[in-house]
Amino acid sequence: MRVRVTTLIAMVAGLGLALWAQVSYRVWPSTPPAGCPFKLSRSIVGIAFTGRHTHYANADTWYPSWATDGNMYSPWTDGKVGDVSSSSGGPKATTGNATIVGDDPLSLKIIDVAVFPGDPTPYGGRYPCGSLVYDGVWYYGTYCLMDTDGDPGKGLNWDVLGPFVGFRYSTDFGKTWHDAPHTPAHPLFGEPDKPGGKVKMGSPHFVDFGRNMQYSPDGKAYLVGHGAVDPDPKPREANLSWITGDQIYLARVMPSVQNMNDRAKYEFFAGQDVAGRPIWSHDFSRIKPLVDWNNNAGCVTMTYNAPLKKYLMAITDGGNTISKFNTYILESDQITGPWKLVVYMRHFGEQAYFVNIPSKFISSDGRTAWLCYAANFTNGYLHTNYRSDPPGGGYGMTLQEIRLLAPSEARATGYR
Repeated sequence: MRVRVTTLIAMVAGLGLALWAQVSYRVWPSTPPAGCPFKLSRSIVGIAFTGRHTHYANADTWYPSWATDGNMYSPWTDGKVGDVSSSSGGPKATTGNATIVGDDPLSLKIIDVAVFPGDPTPYGGRYPCGSLVYDGVWYYGTYCLMDTDGDPGKGLNWDVLGPFVGFRYSTDFGKTWHDAPHTPAHPLFGEPDKPGGKVKMGSPHFVDFGRNMQYSPDGKAYLVGHGAVDPDPKPREANLSWITGDQIYLARVMPSVQNMNDRAKYEFFAGQDVAGRPIWSHDFSRIKPLVDWNNNAGCVTMTYNAPLKKYLMAITDGGNTISKFNTYILESDQITGPWKLVVYMRHFGEQAYFVNIPSKFISSDGRTAWLCYAANFTNGYLHTNYRSDPPGGGYGMTLQEIRLLAPSEARATGYR
């Protein structure tokens, strides 16, 4: 379904004359399933795709972090960037890192590409997740997956979510690394209790607070991750994987080389008191969901939109892990909620994943931004023939320009 929005955009010419141009957008219809627990947002009432897009590299897992030098730094894996290859499976698994240079999303350069070894044993694969460059130190997290049937092409549960291992770090922007003191068998948060057991802070990602975390509310780094509880009241097939789950969880830490791999330095969101104030605890066993939507959660990222003073959370529900995926975006004034629905995009991508909103590319009014994601990975080995929807997506680092619709823009089209 395509809904067209026509709006007037003012552009200032060199002599100070205001020139006006009509721009046609594609608004993605919001079609949440029955039982959606979120109220609708009244300030960001949908998203529109401008049609501007680009695609870089032939690898996935891009989570750019905006550093003081103006560059972004990102992990990547499972493919090639230039002449450098990375593969996340088996004892010789590697994860990649790269520098992203440029201010125009349509003409970026990816340089200083490298890989680092990370044995996932006793699990089958090791992948990048939370990545943060702060005060010149790059913290790079990895997590593990287990293969339950030995053949990723046949099974649905082959990517059962394993532990978040911990962080390696670099003080020279990825040229050299200090490995994490933790291992897959002895991970940072101590979960799962056994291979195949449930995790809560699975595949965590840093909240993007802008350049060098400039908009952190308290100077702390925050991490969001997806997970599930045991016993699961209504389990689905492939429920807790790299792209599926039931809940979203939140943790925070004061970022430093000494703190990042010390579980005692972390605080975990433990719900709210009777007055609605967030409760934080150093006791991991007290952690409570930030979002709880059984069989409808999955890989999660969060970005602070400073001009709008809004937190934007992107969650992807990956179905059975090889099907078409659904992505929805929530907004909140506070990092602990309450959360409201901006848009529920059924079959976005059609199989988009690792969706995030790099803060570097948010416009000065907060209404224009870029979605970063990869898409349609099963086309290559399962021949699923999923479409690039919106056009321009694919396996690699896709960037799509979006408009965060104000109520007046939506009313002009009859959208909401």
